[in-house]
Amino acid sequence: MKTIYLDNNATTNIAPEVLDEMLPYLSEFYGNPSSMHIFGGRLHRKVEEARAKVANLIGALPEEIIFTSCGTESDNTAIMSAVESFPHKRHIITTRVEHPAVLNFCKHLSRKGYRVTFLSVDSLGRLNMDEFMNAITDDTAVVSIMYANNETGVIFPINEISAVSGERGVLFHTDAVQTAGKIPIDVRKLPVDMLSLSGHKLHAPKGVGALYVRKGTRFYPYIIGGHQERSRRAGTENVASIVGLGKACELAGENLYEEVTYLKNLRDRLEDGLLKTCPDARVNGDREHRLPNTTNMSFEYVEGEAILLRLDEYGICASSGSACTSGSLEPSHVLRAMGVPFTAIHGSIRFSLSRYNTEEEINRVLELLPGIIKELRQLSPFGRQKTG
Repeated sequence: MKTIYLDNNATTNIAPEVLDEMLPYLSEFYGNPSSMHIFGGRLHRKVEEARAKVANLIGALPEEIIFTSCGTESDNTAIMSAVESFPHKRHIITTRVEHPAVLNFCKHLSRKGYRVTFLSVDSLGRLNMDEFMNAITDDTAVVSIMYANNETGVIFPINEISAVSGERGVLFHTDAVQTAGKIPIDVRKLPVDMLSLSGHKLHAPKGVGALYVRKGTRFYPYIIGGHQERSRRAGTENVASIVGLGKACELAGENLYEEVTYLKNLRDRLEDGLLKTCPDARVNGDREHRLPNTTNMSFEYVEGEAILLRLDEYGICASSGSACTSGSLEPSHVLRAMGVPFTAIHGSIRFSLSRYNTEEEINRVLELLPGIIKELRQLSPFGRQKTG
């Protein structure tokens, strides 16, 4: 049975071109890039080539890119660097719908005595800008707001938020883990101070990420030790994965505009088809300002976990939310913040696509899912009441 993988916001497959680029650095070129000899120097040059490719994807300078182990490390590093840079400031602004990498780290800091403002969103998942404007003060050390939500795909007004932060002398960080490689990013035009991305969200391997730090921004390292990454992130470089991340960013930049159109068409075909064939289905989030590959849908009067289990029987992989919170029995914190009704929130499914998905795969989901929803509703006491 062929797997139909529609959970690309959780992780992506490694692109064949990326794997080919990585393999020599997992076998014959095994040296340490910090070594003085020629064998190590060759790897150092390859790391710097990868750094330039990552920088190019977002319009940065190569020296503004710090390689990390993942998006979570990049997020934690950015926030911790900001509070270390301004120790007299004790206020942080984020949102109620952040990824756990930011949300839980800010909660951790609140237990350490920091005052944290968690901004709300409306029923479409859009940020309350008036609340943000009222929250920012001279005591704010950092504003950390995601570029696009990992569960709904809703894109936040990062340009406006970062501009206001800059005018107030407040560092601004954005978690762009779900955004990089899916829509254009240009930090030459976007006044962000720090930006996080992760390899395994754009067809590079797991275990590698990057943090953009604008030149001139005060920075304190989070991992302290050796002189790697210009003493900004200690630890021997994961050369093969860094090389893979560079290649993935290169591929993403080359095909970005074509992929945006392709993924949007696939997503809309899936979404529109399910809305037509599944009564009491709804899309969660702003359908206009969102990532081209993501749809979050609720099917009322049925459990999302049951839907996922039935889809899995046919080799179809989707998600009920963030992979980092999927072990929880609690409904999505993102959908709760949006005020999604009880009858819908437990039946929410996220479909997230990649360039490797096909129209035939979407047609297969449209063929199977309406029948699954109907069957599960007949088994549910709430569903029987609704359809009886």
